[in-house]
Amino acid sequence: MPEQTIREDEDVYALGSGLVDAVLAAVEEGSQSALLLLFENLHEADIADLLEQIGKDDRRRLVRLWGDHVDGEVLSELEEGVRDEILADTPDEVLAEVFKDLDTDDVVYLVEDLDTPQQDALLGSLDDADRVAVEQSLQYEDDTAGRLMQREMVLAPNHWTVGDAIDFMRASEDLPQDFYDVIVIDPAMHPVGSVPLSRIMGAAREVSLMDLAHEDFRVIPVDQSEEDVAYAFNQYHMVSAPVVEASGRLVGVITIDDAMEILEDQAEEDMNLLAGLIDEDLSSRVWKTMRSRFPWLAVNLFTSVLASIVIAQFTSTIEAIVALAVLLPIVASMGGNAGTQTLTVSVRALATRDLTPANASRIVLREFLVGAANGIVFAVIIGGVGFLWYDSVMLGVVLGLAMIGNMLVAGMAGILIPIGLDKLGADPALASGVFVTTVTDIVGFFAFLGLASAMLL
Repeated sequence: MPEQTIREDEDVYALGSGLVDAVLAAVEEGSQSALLLLFENLHEADIADLLEQIGKDDRRRLVRLWGDHVDGEVLSELEEGVRDEILADTPDEVLAEVFKDLDTDDVVYLVEDLDTPQQDALLGSLDDADRVAVEQSLQYEDDTAGRLMQREMVLAPNHWTVGDAIDFMRASEDLPQDFYDVIVIDPAMHPVGSVPLSRIMGAAREVSLMDLAHEDFRVIPVDQSEEDVAYAFNQYHMVSAPVVEASGRLVGVITIDDAMEILEDQAEEDMNLLAGLIDEDLSSRVWKTMRSRFPWLAVNLFTSVLASIVIAQFTSTIEAIVALAVLLPIVASMGGNAGTQTLTVSVRALATRDLTPANASRIVLREFLVGAANGIVFAVIIGGVGFLWYDSVMLGVVLGLAMIGNMLVAGMAGILIPIGLDKLGADPALASGVFVTTVTDIVGFFAFLGLASAMLL
């Protein structure tokens, strides 16, 4: 097989436009065989990406052409908006067959937002054991370990040896499709350890499983938040973890692929919240997108009015020195950008527990020094620009001093506001952006125009 070369500027994992065009052509022709041939060598996640990229009408026609070949793994990879749309367009009898081959955590994800009649009909098509497992998972709160976990797992009594475990797994006909550890339990169904498959395969048959168990064994409470679960997986380099009820009884297992999805969702959510976006994705309709963005745009309008009120207090100063109106946006813009930089780092550090009460004072001091240093550097630059532009030394001095003050305030606002909101129990990602922008605008305008009034008139 010839070696494949990849250009440095090539996105290795992107779906080529030729593939998308070929899929749409197959849909247009109504050729199911051509569609299945195109999907044959694609990973489920790539097919999901393709479904998310094409338009709603094309997507509906594609799913109908796909027919009873719909892949449940693909459905479980879809973002919620597209998932719900496809589930609504797919006949229940097709979905019933699809669900039979899925792990319980994937079934929970697919049915959790369905209307009760459709949910009951689809759950009724499952085997009794799977149906009960899914129904029990649905009883747990959203965004908890109970919703995230799967019920399929490999268990072994704590007296078993490696040979016992290997013989059991070879004889079993219903092992999970993918698993990484064998969970060791006591007679009361309490997990007492987990053994990686790699250790089992490398040990002699007579070795006790408990002798091979993870040294750092952790369990996840069933009511723990998904965010905390994802943090634990990332922090302690876990690939799977048993989930337990309050009594300590084993009820399921969470694997690394689910934790990675939560980490990705949390990062995406933080980015959206910093921009004032709530529950929005690329598949959202115009009306939903508008409703999502409108509230924070309205808040931003209000804060802009506050900044304008500050400017209005210095109308006479601006009328006397018109150059101030030209230079004013520079101070405000630099402060806003500096504040956003600090805010982005702070919010992410709070989300990953890297910014804590133990190191908060040191980080605040660092941001103060960074703001001061950047303020001085840019004060020299913009002060020189002001002098050369308008041939006024004092105007350059005013501009430089205002720059230093606003950069300092921006750095402090970018770190102290999210810390304060976090302590008050508010989501720092959602509220901080508006506050930081307001502070930097008002302080920047007031500092520049106030100094100009005092030093130039």
